[in-house]
This record gives sequence, C-alpha cells and structure tokens, in this order.
Amino acid sequence: MSRTAIIIPARLASTRFPAKPLAQLRGPDGVARAALSYTWAAGQAAARALGAGATCVVATDDAAIADFAAGEGMRVVMTPAECRNGTERCAAALDAIGEDFDLVVNLQGDAPLTPASFVAAVAERLAREPALAMATVAVPATAGVLQHLLADAAEGRVGGTTAVCNRAGHALYFSKSIIPYVAPGAVPQEPVLLHLGVYAYRPAALRDYAALKPSALELQEGLEQLRFLDAGMPVGVAVLAPPAWDMIELNNPTDVPLIEAAMIARHNSEVL
Repeated sequence: MSRTAIIIPARLASTRFPAKPLAQLRGPDGVARAALSYTWAAGQAAARALGAGATCVVATDDAAIADFAAGEGMRVVMTPAECRNGTERCAAALDAIGEDFDLVVNLQGDAPLTPASFVAAVAERLAREPALAMATVAVPATAGVLQHLLADAAEGRVGGTTAVCNRAGHALYFSKSIIPYVAPGAVPQEPVLLHLGVYAYRPAALRDYAALKPSALELQEGLEQLRFLDAGMPVGVAVLAPPAWDMIELNNPTDVPLIEAAMIARHNSEVL
C-alpha cells in the first residue's frame, strides 16, 4: 500500500485576501467555520479514500494558524517563513514530518470545495505514469464558473487559474488569464479547463523543485506549478467531470458568498 502525505499549506500573508485560512464561511447548517476547517475535513475524507497509508497534516509558518489548527485537533508542522509558495512549503513539511512517503499531495487551503475523490484521482494519475514528476486536477468550467472567471477578469480581479493540455493529458501551460482565449459572446470550441488547487508529487521531484530558483513565468503569472514546466519536468493533468456544485476557490473576499452558496448546493446534491 502506498504511503501518502496529504499536506495542507496555510499562511496568513496573502496580498489578495489576508488571513484567508481563518476567514469565516457559513456552512449549510448555518454555522460559520474557518475556511481551513473545511479544507481539513476534505483532507481527512481524502485520507480515508486513499487507505490506511495516508495521513493529513497542516503546514504553516504562522503561530495563529498553528494554534487554531492544534486547537481543532489537526496535525500541524511548522515550516520556514521563507517558503515562497505551497509547493516549497510541502517540501519543507516533508522534511519536518520526518517520515518516508511514496506520494505527497498538496491540498491548498483556499480550496475547501475539493471532493475527496479528486484527491484520490490525482494520486492515482501520478502513480500509474512513472514518468510524471507531478500531477494535478482540472475540470471543464461550467457556464456559471466561466461567467465568474469572465466577470472577475472584467473587474481586474484574478478569479481562478486555467490550463491547457496536449492529447496525452500533459500540461502545456497554466495561466491566471482565461486560456484558450474566449472572444466576447463566443462559445468556446474547446472547454476552458479550470485548474484546481490539488497536486500530487513524487518526493524526489518535490525536493528537486525546492532546490530550483523560481522561473520567470512562475513569477510573472504567480503560479508555482510553472516551475515544473520551465524545468522540463512533465506534469500530468487529471481532467475530471465537474461536481454538482461550482468549484470556486477562495481568492478574494467577494468569493465568500459564492463559496457559501456552492456549499449549500453540494449539501443538497449529497442529500438527494
């Protein structure tokens, strides 16, 4: 059985939404909880789906997050403040945990709507193709999500990340712009793939990544996964059917009511 570490990188410093791991989201039961609580629940469910060899850990450099997580019964490891992104934080957490794993999954703290099945799918995508250094997940953007992306772009906000792949399902590029280009009022000929904040890495590739300097494209786009592509390390993309709710990440304060509505839609789909 593969041993898998599901690591949730969380930090308070965020240009677009400071302290967002602790931002309050009202669930379908009417109770407000920290965004990190929902992501932790998703990570725990994913660990159960992956089997007895999986464990879930929060990785942070902030005492406030560490205190909150520990108080909620979450396993926490401290990582250096110098980590520039979640992937570097996962590499640091892997060393801090001090255990051997076959796979490492990065479940980003701003993706509380991620289904456990998606985490299992990205781990399986990496496991079945040994040449891959890393794998990630994308879903065809629904009409609602595409409108959300277009509206954010029109207002100058970053509403999500999109991806394009080759026919083998390997990533060609990721961008905070909508790719491929969609002309105003046009119907896309190819689906716009919404990239989701979940990655699976081989431990050796993760450590190789952390040893590399950030690439120019990574810095320009603000997307950590571009360092893999710049270094020629193949990235697999598991393109999955979108769930019954809109997959919206917590990028801006304006996303809070949209995520709360999506959580209600998710709850209703699970009840039916």
